[in-house]
Amino acid sequence: MPTETRHRPRLHARRTVVVLGIDGAGKTTTAAALVTAEQAAGRAAQLVRNPAGRRWLSRVAERCGIGVAPRWADRFESTVRLINVLTAQLRAAVFPGTTVMDRHLQCQQVLRAVRGLPRGRFLPWLVQILPRADAVVLLDLPAETAQARISARGEDSESTAYLRAAREAYLRMARSSGWHVVDAFGSRSEVLDRVLAAIAPPGK
Repeated sequence: MPTETRHRPRLHARRTVVVLGIDGAGKTTTAAALVTAEQAAGRAAQLVRNPAGRRWLSRVAERCGIGVAPRWADRFESTVRLINVLTAQLRAAVFPGTTVMDRHLQCQQVLRAVRGLPRGRFLPWLVQILPRADAVVLLDLPAETAQARISARGEDSESTAYLRAAREAYLRMARSSGWHVVDAFGSRSEVLDRVLAAIAPPGK
């Protein structure tokens, strides 16, 4: 009787890829597709998410009929995001392969900028001292297109003005930080191909 051979993912050097973008840009979809592509190529990969609980907070506030001041919302979201990011960093540190992160602390920095809140000192400091990602990908999409996607999924809502301001904040950070800015307009496979090309090591 022939024995079944199980193909295990090849272990390789640890690396971290962070996927950022405004709501509706396709961060979660693209991050998951990137992990699937790595695994399909026989390489070890994992997906970690770093949400801030903003959608949950908005739903609870709406259900209770209360408004949450931007400063208090930021405190709640920053705490949740920080816990998730630190947990994700620990997972990435011990994982023998590629860790794809859906969102990171920079998302909270963008939220603060859009809300007109001070940058603060702790969050920017933490961004600087945490291990740098091997690649940061910003999925760029016009605000109007992103809003149409958000409306289509029917889970939440965002104003065009908010999305436009967030996009501008992300692009400013991308220019100053050297991120890969990838066009997020098109099919899932087209966007994934662009991301893979952007993060490919030199010479490959």
